[in-house]
Amino acid sequence: MIAIIDYNAGNITSVARALHSIRQEYIITDDTKMLDSATHVIFPGVGAAGEAMAYLKQKGLDEWLKICFQRGKPILGICLGTQIILDHSEENQTDCTGLVAGSTRRFPDLLEDAGRALKIPHMGWNSVSLKRHHPVFDNIPEEAEFYFVHSYYPSPEDETAVLGITDYGISFCSVMAVKNLVAMQFHPEKSGRPGLQILKNFCTWEGK
Repeated sequence: MIAIIDYNAGNITSVARALHSIRQEYIITDDTKMLDSATHVIFPGVGAAGEAMAYLKQKGLDEWLKICFQRGKPILGICLGTQIILDHSEENQTDCTGLVAGSTRRFPDLLEDAGRALKIPHMGWNSVSLKRHHPVFDNIPEEAEFYFVHSYYPSPEDETAVLGITDYGISFCSVMAVKNLVAMQFHPEKSGRPGLQILKNFCTWEGK
């Protein structure tokens, strides 16, 4: 059973629909006992880091995530759920869960590509360049593109945590992978067939 963490951060419905489309059973909950019973955990989200962390702390989900990570249960972070697994976010100057050492940074105000000004947030389709193999990205074409909507991006301290890089005015970490955790700044649930393949792969991944 796959558990989707419900922490009032939106985007849950689209993740649930994607899991339904690949015929994967799931539950949506903020109950830590129900989360304990799941084999895999998806930590999605859109919105502001400060509000998200406040709700996680209120429900004890911040500490539960740390325990879940330490026990080796497979975890998938998506968008905001990727940003707040780091130590700190520049959004609202928020202390986060600290599953991975590093911070979430805001894009520079003046972004350009070949002399053309780029808008913030980064919104739309973009590619990901993988630095190494990972089972969650099996059977994903190199030319695949994924859907992004964000003004902040993850910046882990340890370079080995970086699995994928994306270019948008600057090169930034768009996918992290540490032990039983894989987390992506883009939305696999909104990324067509490649995104659904990522979700399929995650649901069978043993976290190793």
